[in-house]
Amino acid sequence: MKNEKRISFEIIEKVVEGEPEAIHNVVCHYRGYMKYLSVFQGHYNSDIQDRLEAQLIQALFKYRFR
Repeated sequence: MKNEKRISFEIIEKVVEGEPEAIHNVVCHYRGYMKYLSVFQGHYNSDIQDRLEAQLIQALFKYRFR
């Protein structure tokens, strides 16, 4: 996936269909931000990052187009 600020509509369509590679692309797209959010009291916490990734994947499966 290109290093872009936005995820393309085509990728989102594939995520909604459940394509694993598209889901991986979305998780990789947000991985840096999740890593930033995983710093607690000045230390990186991998458990927080794992939880954020799991919540993102759950949200992706709940997303539906109208």
